[in-house]
Amino acid sequence: MELVDTDVLIDVQRGFGAAADWFATDRDVGVPGFVVMELVQDARNADEVQKALALVDGLDIVWPSQAECQTALEQFSRFHLSHGLGLLDALIAATAVGHGGVLNTFNERHYRIFPGLTIVRPYGR
Repeated sequence: MELVDTDVLIDVQRGFGAAADWFATDRDVGVPGFVVMELVQDARNADEVQKALALVDGLDIVWPSQAECQTALEQFSRFHLSHGLGLLDALIAATAVGHGGVLNTFNERHYRIFPGLTIVRPYGR
C-alpha cells in the first residue's frame, strides 16, 4: 500500500489539477491517521473540518503498530537534533515503512533520513 502525506492532500484540496488527476486514479492508497489529524488541525471552521474528512472518506486510514511507534521513537531520538526530524514526521514515516515503505510526498527534506522509507513524488509540480 502507498501512503499519502499531508502536502499531497492539501494540493488536492486546493484543486491543483495534477494532484487531483493523480488522486483520482485507481490504486491501493491509504493515509496515515496522523495526516488526517493534520488536515483537521489546519481547518479554520467546522465546514473545513468536514471537507477534510470527506477528502479521505473511502481511503484506508492506517495507524502505526506498537513496533512502528518504537521505530518512530528510535529514529526521532536519533535524528531530531541532527536533522530536524519532527515528531509527526517520524510517526508518519514509521507508519509508511510498516505498511510497505512508500510515502507519496514532496517533503523530501522531512523524510529523507528515515531508514527503509521510499519517497515518491506522485505528480509534477
